[in-house]
Amino acid sequence: MALYLHNSLTRRSEPFIPLDPRRVTMYLCGPTVYSYVHIGNARPAVVFDLLARLLRREYGRGHLIYARNITDVDDKINAAAQAAGVPIAAISARYADAWREDIARLGVAAPDVEPCATAHIAPILAMCQRLIDSGHAYAAAGHVLFNVDSFADYGKLSGRSIDEMIAGARVEVAPYKRNPADFVLWKPSTPELPGWESPWGRGRPGWHIECSAMAEAHLGETIDIHAGGIDLQFPHHENEIAQSTCAHPDPEHPGKGKPLARYWLHNGMLTLDGRKMSKSLGNVLVLHELLEKHPPEVLRFVLLKAHYRQPLDWSDAAVQQARATLDGWYGVLRDLGDVDAAEIGDADALWTDHDGLARLYAALCDDLNTPDAFVAMANLVSNARWAVSATTEHRRAAKAPLLAAGRLLGFLQQDPEAWFKQSAPGNALDTTRIEALIAQRDAARAARDFARADAVRGELAALGIAIEDGPHGTRWKVATP
Repeated sequence: MALYLHNSLTRRSEPFIPLDPRRVTMYLCGPTVYSYVHIGNARPAVVFDLLARLLRREYGRGHLIYARNITDVDDKINAAAQAAGVPIAAISARYADAWREDIARLGVAAPDVEPCATAHIAPILAMCQRLIDSGHAYAAAGHVLFNVDSFADYGKLSGRSIDEMIAGARVEVAPYKRNPADFVLWKPSTPELPGWESPWGRGRPGWHIECSAMAEAHLGETIDIHAGGIDLQFPHHENEIAQSTCAHPDPEHPGKGKPLARYWLHNGMLTLDGRKMSKSLGNVLVLHELLEKHPPEVLRFVLLKAHYRQPLDWSDAAVQQARATLDGWYGVLRDLGDVDAAEIGDADALWTDHDGLARLYAALCDDLNTPDAFVAMANLVSNARWAVSATTEHRRAAKAPLLAAGRLLGFLQQDPEAWFKQSAPGNALDTTRIEALIAQRDAARAARDFARADAVRGELAALGIAIEDGPHGTRWKVATP
């Protein structure tokens, strides 16, 4: 099925045609690891994890090379390390590990390549030198700066004029700059700061050139997809385009450079109850803390429920709605029973022959239209609900597409009973006591002692346990707010 993606560079939806279908390349700007990340940082990781799943399904698991970097040298990391009295590696290693663990709990698979800036100093220095040699950069006062006047297409991605970009970036006014918009590729380090020897003195890389050098080192001079949050479009991605294009002359088009990426994808910002998430406003939600309060699939659901290019408002109501929806999905999966649906493992035919799955797949191929994909998923759940009381074959036929869709989207990855009985970390359930109380209630109901049965229900409710009676007997689950 044809995959269409909205290209931020051309501002239109385009059919995705990789340079080499046997080697599809994608790069996502990852976190700067100086602290625990907030939930907004998780949105691009989750969104483009879904795109990676789709690309692997479309082109084969071995034919996508997905790189997601880690920025492990930065002024914020330097400040955190100085405050703690430790080397920057101690800070970056701690929070990079926390990032990997937290994002994996959201169902985000590890990238094929995870480059770190400090491991790519040599390629960064080489790119700086190439830009100087070609007249696109210059050295001044221990800095290396990109000459924006040398690149006619500067501003094409963001659609801003030079004056608008200068105002929007709050650029540093410095006497060594030829143009106020010129940006730093390399900067000097004082003795207390981390630094590396270079032809321009001891220093460290600027933020933008790190991604250009890492993308080139692992994916090539021109890649298929470059992705990130809309907040990175300017100045980060604009500057990446300028330096990478100028560093790679195109022999087939004299005077031109090779494009850094053929498709640029940007996800919308995340707000909290309608307000921008900001440390200054005190409304930052830390992913690590949210994972201690909510099942990871609930957080993933909220991050995917809106179209990725649109803003996403985070609220308690959105989290509760996501939990209720997933409870419904898992409830149907539980009611379908233990029928064997193992054949979904390599069920390519299932995706093409099943109308419900085909609709879900078509939605995702339409620029990751997750709202429509969730509608298709809801229809699969509804159809499966009708099969609960049917024959084994009907239940198997309903369960297989449900699990297949869940696997692609990153949901229904737990045993249903485990889903309903999970509690917040650190709040261990006394399952022996819960089961004993349920047995007492069943005995009281059998003896028609409904007062005692209601009293036991109250004891269970006090423990945070909800019970439901049905054709499958009495079931219990951890109550949700």
